[in-house]
Amino acid sequence: MATRPIWQERPSAFVTALKVLVLAFTVVVTLYPFIYVIAVSMSNPKVYTPGDLLLWPKGFTTAAYQLILAGQTVPRALVVSICVTTVGTLVSMFCTVTMAYGLSRTSRVPGARPILLLVLFTMLFSAGIIPSYLVVRGVGLLDNYLALIVPGAISAFNLVVIRNFFMNIPEELYDAARIDGAGELQILWRVVLPLSKAVLAVIALFYGVGYWNSFFEAMLYLNEPRMWPIQLILRQYVLQAEPLGDAAIREQTQVHLTPETIQMTVLVLATVPILLVYPFLQRFFTKGVLTGAIKG
Repeated sequence: MATRPIWQERPSAFVTALKVLVLAFTVVVTLYPFIYVIAVSMSNPKVYTPGDLLLWPKGFTTAAYQLILAGQTVPRALVVSICVTTVGTLVSMFCTVTMAYGLSRTSRVPGARPILLLVLFTMLFSAGIIPSYLVVRGVGLLDNYLALIVPGAISAFNLVVIRNFFMNIPEELYDAARIDGAGELQILWRVVLPLSKAVLAVIALFYGVGYWNSFFEAMLYLNEPRMWPIQLILRQYVLQAEPLGDAAIREQTQVHLTPETIQMTVLVLATVPILLVYPFLQRFFTKGVLTGAIKG
């Protein structure tokens, strides 16, 4: 009688306890920095000493949040980031899905294979900062939000994942739709996309997180501080250790708050919005990524 592999055997009590300890330690190490940031942002500077290790706020107060949200710089940057992330994700998904569908039908689209090779080539070599900047300047996109969206509208990795997912859809479904008189756009809209919700949700999250966390492109292409997204504002807060733009916030910081409290507050405001999206898409991760990445 063949013995089962060791990974299929029931673990001993010692091994189970060890796994629990390792997972608990991992959770603590992962969550504590975020807990610390929230605790500092809500601590009263009169009772909090910078550098203290906190698990909960000292002298709970929301003064820093009220002050930041009452200003103009951070709220405007949050609106910019939300708009750029929303529009950029929609544009990227449209371009990626339509191109991936065309490349998945290599037998029906002339030149699909050479184009796919060009896409894969971009995964190995990038243009670099200076050529990219010259191209953006040459087409007149400096100080334009399109400069944050158009140059990176399509990710080669995301394109390959969606293409492989489309290729896994049985060919019989395509043939049945054509027999019913459906064109390629109708097949994509009525057959392919409803079967691809998992991978599309995951790729949309990848694009959304990328747009939300991006600051380098804004630093290169946007010269007007009022156009900056929240991540670039956060970077300036951390580097300069003082509020930007709003005189009232600067005055209150010097009198009642500390630069560290303001920094942590902006960090929370820059992190929480994108974190709120994860719970709604978490269940798609395993199914979407694995199914789209494995062929056959």
